This record gives sequence, structure tokens and C-alpha cells, in this order.
Amino acid sequence: MTQGDPGNLEMDSVAIEDVAVNFTPEEWALLDPSQKKLYRDVMRETFRNLASVGKKWEDHDIEDSYKKQRRKLSSFRIHERIHTGEKPYECKECGKAFSYYSSFQSHERIHTGEKPYECKECGKAFSRHQTLKIHMRMHTGEKPYECKECGKAYRCYLSFQIHKRSHTEEKPYECKQCGKAYKHYSSLEAHKRIHTGEKPYECKECGKAFFHNQTLKIHLRLHTGEKPYECKHCGKAFRYYFPFQKHERSHFVEKSYECKQCGKAYSDYGSLRTHKRIHTEAKPYECKQCGKAFRYSFSFQKHERSHTVGKSHECKECGKAFSRHQTLKVHMRLHTGEKPYECKQCGKSFRYSSSFRIHERGHERNPVNVSHVVKPTAITVP
Repeated sequence: MTQGDPGNLEMDSVAIEDVAVNFTPEEWALLDPSQKKLYRDVMRETFRNLASVGKKWEDHDIEDSYKKQRRKLSSFRIHERIHTGEKPYECKECGKAFSYYSSFQSHERIHTGEKPYECKECGKAFSRHQTLKIHMRMHTGEKPYECKECGKAYRCYLSFQIHKRSHTEEKPYECKQCGKAYKHYSSLEAHKRIHTGEKPYECKECGKAFFHNQTLKIHLRLHTGEKPYECKHCGKAFRYYFPFQKHERSHFVEKSYECKQCGKAYSDYGSLRTHKRIHTEAKPYECKQCGKAFRYSFSFQKHERSHTVGKSHECKECGKAFSRHQTLKVHMRLHTGEKPYECKQCGKSFRYSSSFRIHERGHERNPVNVSHVVKPTAITVP
């Protein structure tokens, strides 16, 4: 037999590329389902034929070429899921489905708690390798995402994307109920609670609930006595930022409205008029439901809400009802005599955290042990 004769085993070299048909992702997207099926069937038949004669062609690694083409075909099929929305990998724990196996594996670790990727610098572990890579930038100082507008660089791509919106004023997260838009998804989630009425952040001291975690943190200062804002001019400390700001301005604003009874001065007449109610005992805000009167508008508004809020938690001892279970628990101390707040300096116990805080401040002002102070006898003035 001559070279090139079909019967000659030593035929001219044939590469797998000579018989394989390849498509680019763009070309593949143009095929209809029947054409794609035909392609797969033909290619599988071709691979089987090549594999069956692979041993006779010692100069060619048919098996490697076969696997290579199979991987390409597999990649195409996985890519198709972007367009079809197919999600074949479903979590048995929560039912969430995924297009890619790697994403499915990463998700499963949320339920198992497995964190196989550990940082060699600090020992912190992660469930995803990509998260470890981002974390490593904390140690290396790498910040690969730089803003072209201002030059600021970021470690994490998400932080970089959020920052870019500050230049464009883009607000991609819109509330479907009222149309209000936000730059950050977390801000939208917090806003939606206004519509649902959900208040997931509850104070363990008094039972009051809040829409935002930050509001709860600020509220807790009532119980802890923390006053983080201190005036540099006079040393006075404040629990909240806005009163602190208002106070700071008072050092630079002329106080031309002075109370004739006590000498206290104010920068505006409205504040002086409100102050004078202390002396006149005027209470212009009266509740229409119960007739109780108040000196200040905010106290009146707070009281009015007590009539509108449901009070489903009733005290079995005295019948008084409360809107929150935690408030009922605090009230029950009147009947049980429980005083959970004990002063470490003098051993005195208190029923309420607010009373305990006031007492503690007494020690701060006067280091003398108050339990040893003898109260003066009251003098009756004829």
C-alpha cells in the first residue's frame, strides 16, 4: 500500500482540529436549540470514533484533545445558563438555587459553618477563597481600585462602587412603595421598615424598639449614662449630637433675652417664653382624652402616643397595662421588690437603671460615701 492509501495504517497525520467544529460564544448564541442539540450529538459521535482508534495513532494524544473539546462544550453549556436562567444546583437546607456549582458549594458552607480558607497572618478563616484574597489586602495594604475623579483608592470593589456614586449622585435602590431612592441597599432596607412598621432592634433595658440599629445605640445612652459629646469651652457633656451643636453655638451667640426671675439668658425669645413656664407653672398642652396637661410640646406628644398604642401586656397584680412586655417586667419590680442595680461603692440597690445612674453620678461629684452621710433634720418655717 502506498502512503495515503485508506488501507495503510501509516496514513497522513490527522489532528483533532481537522474534524472538530468550534463556535465562538457569539456564534453559539445565534444557534437555535435544535441546532445546538445536533452539534452536541455530532461532536459526541466524533469523539467516540476518535477514541476507538486512538491507540493506532500513537503520534497524537487523542484522549487529551478529546477532554479539551469536552471542556469547551461544557463551558458553552454553563455559559448558556446566563441566558436561560437555569439553576440546576439547589440547596437542601433553604431551597436557594444556583447556576454554578462553585457558587452552590460556597453557599452550603453558610449552613455547615465550614471555613476552609485561613489567613496565615492573623488566623482568621473564611468560607470563600475570594473573601480571603480581599482580606489579605488588609495586611499587604493593596488597594487596587482607584477613583479617577478624586484619586481615592479602595481595597474592596464594592466599597469602590459605592464611593463612585458620591460623584455621580446615582441612587440605584428605589422604594417600590413611595419612590424614594438611595445610594446604598442597606439604606433602602432600613427605609422599607417605615412602611412595614417592623422595628427589629429592641432595648433589653426598657423594651423600646427601633427601626435602625444606630438609633438603638443612641437610645442606650439613656441607660448607660454615656455622654460622648463634650464642650471644649465649658466642659459640659451631652448625650446627643444636636443638643451639643446647639450648646456650642451658644458660646458665640449673644443672649439678649434674660429671665427676670432667675437671670438665665437665651438667644431667642421663644426659648425664654418656654423657660418662663417653669416659674408660672403654665401647662398649655392639654390631652383631650384624659385632661392631663403638659408644659412642653414634646412631652405632650409622647403622652398622646400612649393612648393610640395598644396595651396588651397587663399586670396581674394591679391591672395596669403596658404596650411592651419589657415595660411590664420593669413594672413588676414594684410588686416583687426586686432591685437589680447595686452600687459598687456603697452597696445601695435600685429598682430602675435611671435611678441607679443618678445615684452613681452623686459619687462622681462627691467621693464621700453617701451611706454614711446623716440627713439634716427638716426645719419648719412658721
